[in-house]
Amino acid sequence: MSGRMSPFIVLLCLVLLPVPAAASAAPQAVPAPQTAPAPQTAPAPQAAPASQTAAAPRIQLSAQEAGKGGTLTVTGSGWRPGTLLTLLICGQNMIGGTNACANGDGRAVTTGPDGSFRKDLPVAEPPKPCPCVVHAATVTGAPATADAPFTVAGHPVAPLPRAEPGGRLSVLAPPRLEGSSGLLTWFGAPARRRLVVTVGNVGATPAKDPVFEVGTSHGVFAPQWEERPWQGTVPAGRKQRIELPVELPAGAHGDYLVSLKYGGKVLAEQPWGVGRPWGVTLFWILLCVVVPAAVFRIGMAVVDRVRPRPGATRTKGRPWGKAVPRAPRRAAAAGRHRGPRAPAPRTAEPAPADGDAAAPLPWFTPDTAPSATTAPPTDPPTSKGSP
Repeated sequence: MSGRMSPFIVLLCLVLLPVPAAASAAPQAVPAPQTAPAPQTAPAPQAAPASQTAAAPRIQLSAQEAGKGGTLTVTGSGWRPGTLLTLLICGQNMIGGTNACANGDGRAVTTGPDGSFRKDLPVAEPPKPCPCVVHAATVTGAPATADAPFTVAGHPVAPLPRAEPGGRLSVLAPPRLEGSSGLLTWFGAPARRRLVVTVGNVGATPAKDPVFEVGTSHGVFAPQWEERPWQGTVPAGRKQRIELPVELPAGAHGDYLVSLKYGGKVLAEQPWGVGRPWGVTLFWILLCVVVPAAVFRIGMAVVDRVRPRPGATRTKGRPWGKAVPRAPRRAAAAGRHRGPRAPAPRTAEPAPADGDAAAPLPWFTPDTAPSATTAPPTDPPTSKGSP
């Protein structure tokens, strides 16, 4: 038995011997993914400097000083790719905004895919004295600016203006009045509007909670100023839309002029035509008609109350209340009535004496009694040729 089992044991050992080798090879293949340094391939720490350079664009000049008519090469980096920029030479460090720059000799350039550019800029004298700078600013997209000091040879130099704590505001768009009048304004209520104006801060410091003055004038009279504080901040170099209330006195009408002043300087003026409150005029017309009519009615009532009654008349030596015969009113009124008068009734004459032979009969009146002298009517004259 042992001889027969020995070959099976040998075969079983040969079959089982490779199993430990394969099992040992499997653990060697498992650590292969661990050899790939995935966290090391992601350059996360290197992305931060790129974002910082994009947020801080800069420019460099080929020369720090040049005279009028020369050429200056401006290079920049750290800008957004494909962004349109403007290059200007400005005086007074561009404190007054682009009004201090040589805008007619400026240049435009577009940044490349890497955010850099290179452009030749002609040297021109700005309208303000030096110290001067070369100013680069974006035209499209998010605003971004960069300045580099530069000296224009032969250009005047003056100290910088004193910075104003409240900023320098100027009007960028024509002002307008918004709002409408209600029914009460037609009866003399104060007219109200909102003065809407867009201002820009051309100073070097932001204007925080500026206090404006709004004035209204009529005809040749001077405006009456009233303070109108505005809550908010206008950053330097930015613009802001501002709304301020405007109110006129009660019953005001005609042509008015609304003025806006800041820092002792008038920024804008806007005419305002206010309609006449016709409701007040209608009220006075009704008052002039109703009051006299009411006074007349009251006076007539007093007269009817005070005057004596129709059947009571005061005579000398007789007190009030004694009745005095008087013709009725209707009979007197009928006598004053114009028109054909009826014949007055004839009264019978007294009877004649007994010896009077010419006395008329009782049923005849003197003018209608027959008379013996009355000739009988004669025949009418006949015409010629009649029988």
